[in-house]
Amino acid sequence: WDGDRGGPTDRRGPPPIVAAVVVAAVIATIVAYRRIGGPVSELLGGAQRIGAGDYDARVRPYGPRTVRTLGHAFNDMAQRLDRAEDTRRRFLADVSHELRTPLTVLQAEIEAQLDGVHPRDDDHLTTLLEQTGTLGRLVDDLRTLALGEAGRLDLHAEAVAPAAVAIDAVAAMRATADRREVALIVDAPDGGVEIDADPVRLGQVLTNLLGNAIRHTPPGGTVTVSVRTTTSAVHITVTDTGEGLGDDPDRHFDRFARAADSGGSGLGLAIARQLVERHDGRLTAANRPGGGAVFEVALPRPSSTS
Repeated sequence: WDGDRGGPTDRRGPPPIVAAVVVAAVIATIVAYRRIGGPVSELLGGAQRIGAGDYDARVRPYGPRTVRTLGHAFNDMAQRLDRAEDTRRRFLADVSHELRTPLTVLQAEIEAQLDGVHPRDDDHLTTLLEQTGTLGRLVDDLRTLALGEAGRLDLHAEAVAPAAVAIDAVAAMRATADRREVALIVDAPDGGVEIDADPVRLGQVLTNLLGNAIRHTPPGGTVTVSVRTTTSAVHITVTDTGEGLGDDPDRHFDRFARAADSGGSGLGLAIARQLVERHDGRLTAANRPGGGAVFEVALPRPSSTS
């Protein structure tokens, strides 16, 4: 009974419809948590494994569509990180190997001179100087690659005639070719055509390509540089009469992808492609019909001339 009004106390609970709504909401919350909580917890665990350096971590993409999409994106990211880590390990191993050779020669020569096995004359000092030069070039090449991959490789573009750059590059490599008894030929009829490019970096591309071609061309062979122009691009090709590029020409752009006795740093072609791409161009490689290799640089011409 109600103490104030003298009537019976109303002890009824909430209306049935309200209770049903509350129960349905609780059930929906539990179902949603089970559908989302499991995948999210797995994603969190995967992220923690990645953070700890386990790049093999993968998750099962399940649950609602949005969560499944997130799971696929996580696996794609993990796969890219895994590949990047594998590349880093292989790169460090390659660098260690490439540094070991000149360092071993230096150490052996210095020890031989200290022990009196070799005299301290100009010939043996020249050997030491050559090896320090090899180390210096390797360090410079590694720095160029690192700057390029970090997006910090600056270009100083200006109006440049590719034919003139090609002629200068051939002149710079003439002595090297003569020592190896390799003929150098320039074929650049379109000498007046200009593009926007960094002349120093473009020259570096061509000397790298020429150096590679000369090293892989036997005595008596020929390396030819040609420059051709279309309405949209300038094409510079370096062709040699060497042993060719095998079944997978593109692999020669990988770091340190070279024969053990080629005499280069193994980075020249990788740097050349990187520099060409910084100019919005492309660098391709192919086997030459009849033997040898062909490297082609395609650089865009200004839109005003197309």
